[in-house]
Amino acid sequence: MKSKYNLSDYPLWTALVTPFDDNNHVDYATLTQLVHAQQAAGNGILLLGSTGEGLALSQQEQRDIVRFVCDLSPSVPLMVAIGGYDLALQLEWVEFCNAQPVDAFLVGSPLYAKPGNVGLTHWFKTLLDASNHPCMLYNVPSRSAVSISPNVIENLSSHPNLWALKEASGDIATFESFRKASPELAIYSGDDGLMPYFAQAGATGLVSVAANAWPQQTAEFVKRSLAGTFPNLFTTWTDAVNSLFSVANPVPIKVLMHLQGQLETPRLRPPLTHLELSDTTFIKTANSTILSWS
Repeated sequence: MKSKYNLSDYPLWTALVTPFDDNNHVDYATLTQLVHAQQAAGNGILLLGSTGEGLALSQQEQRDIVRFVCDLSPSVPLMVAIGGYDLALQLEWVEFCNAQPVDAFLVGSPLYAKPGNVGLTHWFKTLLDASNHPCMLYNVPSRSAVSISPNVIENLSSHPNLWALKEASGDIATFESFRKASPELAIYSGDDGLMPYFAQAGATGLVSVAANAWPQQTAEFVKRSLAGTFPNLFTTWTDAVNSLFSVANPVPIKVLMHLQGQLETPRLRPPLTHLELSDTTFIKTANSTILSWS
């Protein structure tokens, strides 16, 4: 199923948080507002990634969120995350999402298993084969405990559903190795603060945590990074973004959005909790800096 959007027109994708109410249920009224904020900024939306606490949600909650956001008919593309361990379960999820008006998938490595190149190639190829939508693979060894190697990208480079790679190892040399393995593949930075560097190395765009709190400003940050004519971006944004990762994501971003008034509560699903962030000084300072940045 071809997307009605040209995905290359969207250099910024926001890994959307999942808002909860005080009863630990998904807060759909707030979710509507968050979708509208990203739409107003022209940012693509990623649902149910790690920032969206996708794996802490029940399968029913995941399905309800996808249906709900699709029913909002946002004027920006929607990407849905695929992540877990059980390949058969992931295939069921792909089958469900194939029937929804989404535009792309983010396909993560299997968790915990730590497969080698053969196992990773099989995992990704199976999901790419099952997909009706363009797919962005996700290299995030800090969460999956395994790195995607350039060899895996080479093995999959001719697959018609392989659209992009989200590179979140934090290593520019790894980024460059992927560029060499598949020069035509769109590569997105998975690290907000590194976007200026990744842009210089040929990145297509950014999959962002920060854009939840600062949708318009992050869109401008990506635009300037890709233009390559703003040499002072790195320091300003790195200092701000570091405040969003002082404890595990998405704890700080949800606390900040609560302070901003975007979220009714900073609640997260266990084992994550907003109580991990006892000092909000740094995120308040970052918020003031970015909101006044131009």
